[in-house]
Amino acid sequence: MADPDLTHLAQVGTEIPVRVTPKASRNAIKSEDGALRVYVITVPEDGKANAAVVKLLSKAVGVPKSRLELVRGHTSRDKVFRVL
Repeated sequence: MADPDLTHLAQVGTEIPVRVTPKASRNAIKSEDGALRVYVITVPEDGKANAAVVKLLSKAVGVPKSRLELVRGHTSRDKVFRVL
């Protein structure tokens, strides 16, 4: 299954809620029941998983990593990113 096309979310101010699964078997983004699920192989320590999510999400949305800001959920599986 290919990652969903998220380029429509590249507008400034768009908030992107995601559910993160760390320590997955592979990096992937899937749309399940209208919600975005992000799977990363990285472990959730010292912000490594958050950095991996930003990298994967920025590629899918089509914006540089510096234009994505984590606004909620720094230590939670449920996170909200904002496009700057």
